[in-house]
Amino acid sequence: MQIPILFEDNHLLVIEKPVNIPVQKDDTRDLDLQTLLKQDLKIRYEKPGNVYLGLVHRLDRPVGGIMVFAKTSKAASRLSDVIRRQTMDRRYIAVVRGTPPRKKGVLEHYLYKDQRKNIVYTVPSTHKEGKKAILEYEVIEQNGDLSLLAVRILTGRSHQIRVQLSASGCPLFGDQKYGQAFNKPGQQIALWAHSLKFEHPTKKKIVEFHSFPPKEYPWDLWDYVKNQSAF
Repeated sequence: MQIPILFEDNHLLVIEKPVNIPVQKDDTRDLDLQTLLKQDLKIRYEKPGNVYLGLVHRLDRPVGGIMVFAKTSKAASRLSDVIRRQTMDRRYIAVVRGTPPRKKGVLEHYLYKDQRKNIVYTVPSTHKEGKKAILEYEVIEQNGDLSLLAVRILTGRSHQIRVQLSASGCPLFGDQKYGQAFNKPGQQIALWAHSLKFEHPTKKKIVEFHSFPPKEYPWDLWDYVKNQSAF
């Protein structure tokens, strides 16, 4: 599998994750993205022994788009701190069923993950295991009963975008887990990690990267995607 590389230097590897591949090893034992990238680095740089590649954030298996990996432990530590301090700007584009009541808005929920079932639920703020989840959204375009949203996450919770949009009455197109009443089996989830913006771990300058989904349904409905202009 060829993984598109968007940027690489001595400390960072920015790639475009294909859909339906796990980011790291899981119970399925399917080949994962981290292992593939390590193998590629080992071959390209003729490295003996183990190759270091730090995983600092994740995308759900069915979701595609931009990710950054750390090629050194120093970069991994500093990127992890950037994420912990919520200063990494992570934006997505999503196709949802319906239209949010406002063109721009902020969604705030408390989420609880059932680890055994791998399902996340919205819960009251008093839930002892509930974690606050916040995202910002903006409606970019509308087409029939579908809407294209720009989404910026302010917290990094498991399945956050999928659960919060579903709880707000606008489930993601193709999401079988949190929108099964609206989506047909086999449809691909329409959520794409679109951009990353953060301080480079060693150069101390702001870097920004973008990725666009393939021009196929439902992404090909939107001028924004067809024109491939970044927001």
